[in-house]
Amino acid sequence: LGWACWKTYLGRAESDIYRYAAMGGLGGALRLEDPEEALLVLEAHLALTRRHWSHGEECILTSQHNLAAIFTVLKRHDEALVLHREIYSRRVATLGVSNESTIISGSNMLVTLNDRGLSEEAKVFARDQLPVARRTLGSDHHCTLNINLSLAVALGNSPNRARDDLLEVETILQHVFQRRRQVFGPAH
Repeated sequence: LGWACWKTYLGRAESDIYRYAAMGGLGGALRLEDPEEALLVLEAHLALTRRHWSHGEECILTSQHNLAAIFTVLKRHDEALVLHREIYSRRVATLGVSNESTIISGSNMLVTLNDRGLSEEAKVFARDQLPVARRTLGSDHHCTLNINLSLAVALGNSPNRARDDLLEVETILQHVFQRRRQVFGPAH
């Protein structure tokens, strides 16, 4: 479907919004099927965004997020982390720390910090993010629960972990799994 959409709008001008959207859709469709091909498409999509929609901060951040996601799929965590840091920083600057998009960007960065094995940084960042997420989104919001999970991963994977850290991991996991079941149903 992604290829069909792309072929439909390929003949239009490079700055055509439908052609632009079709390219993004193709990149997203290829993400799981052919991540190397998706990377090429999403890199071109980001370049196109910067060329024709440089005034649209959210367009650029969304393109960067899609590129970071494909870097993660390809296990290129260093490159993903650079983008996640930039996205989070820009969202803090433009939207503030308590905005839902900023909190989601922070949650994405936490996952990448853990993927990179940066447990100490992830612990500190998660502990900073949790009160903001709880206050803004509520304790049962999926993003708040994900930040809790990222904290548990960071604590459990820390080379300096103590017995108390493992007890905290157990408490966090019990809480998150219980809340997910209550909020989202037994399939979660």
